[in-house]
Amino acid sequence: MNQFVLALLLGIVEGVTEFLPVSSTAHLRITEALLGVDLGDGYWKMFSIVIQLGAILCLPIYFRERIAKFLRTFPQGERGDRTVLTHPLTLTMVAFVCTAVPAFLLTKVIGKHLESLRIMALSLIIGGVIMWVVDWLYQQGRLAQRRVEHMEEMTLGQAVWIGLCQVFSAVFPGTSRSMATIAAGQVAGLSRTAALEFSFFLSMPTMAAATLYDLYKAIRPHHGEPSALGQVHMTGQLWLTLGIGFVVSFLVAYAVVAWFMSWVRNRGFVPFAIYRIIAGIAVWVWMTK
Repeated sequence: MNQFVLALLLGIVEGVTEFLPVSSTAHLRITEALLGVDLGDGYWKMFSIVIQLGAILCLPIYFRERIAKFLRTFPQGERGDRTVLTHPLTLTMVAFVCTAVPAFLLTKVIGKHLESLRIMALSLIIGGVIMWVVDWLYQQGRLAQRRVEHMEEMTLGQAVWIGLCQVFSAVFPGTSRSMATIAAGQVAGLSRTAALEFSFFLSMPTMAAATLYDLYKAIRPHHGEPSALGQVHMTGQLWLTLGIGFVVSFLVAYAVVAWFMSWVRNRGFVPFAIYRIIAGIAVWVWMTK
């Protein structure tokens, strides 16, 4: 397949799936396997990292006004009822630390499971079932007597809980960071909109740190061996391919974030849960042939 077309397709897959609760890792790995991309090739490892950075970049741009407001009102908050420990920016970083520390300690487990399509298939199915059940309980009003409608009303305990639940997405590829964050948020009493917005804000430091760490591991030599990326001889065509994937991922992700925020205000997450289950079953059947 033409490299430019391949970059376009992978950029679209990354942009569409990165912030939806369907797991971009699983979709990108599955797409690469279907298209015959060599996952051991240094260039395509770098390509996967770079297009993820493209998707990440859309979040601070899309939420620039919210971020600016949070910075202006730190630490008292817009309503004057927040503290240094309960301001939305602090809660985001607390949840990030609760995710990052256990995930870092479990790096060997994460690396072991990262390329397993069977693990991804099971994670898609199990995550879909969990999301379906949680959203049904939410719809029935069985999860909390009082719902937190805005990030500004969240508590420290809710942030810790969401951060710890997100560890599962790091250990088991296919779980989806947004799925873990949204489901955990609903269980903790957040509204769908608040859970989704917090998911996006938590994605900024979490995904940036995870992606930059992946890039560091790819560049840094291991036990005296040459790094995976160090063996890549970049040509004009390869740079252009990389640029296409980055730009397409950014543009598609930006559009998806805008659409998803609008969708969730009026609808639930059940369609995504059903999709996860169907996709997981399809991958499992494919792998067992």
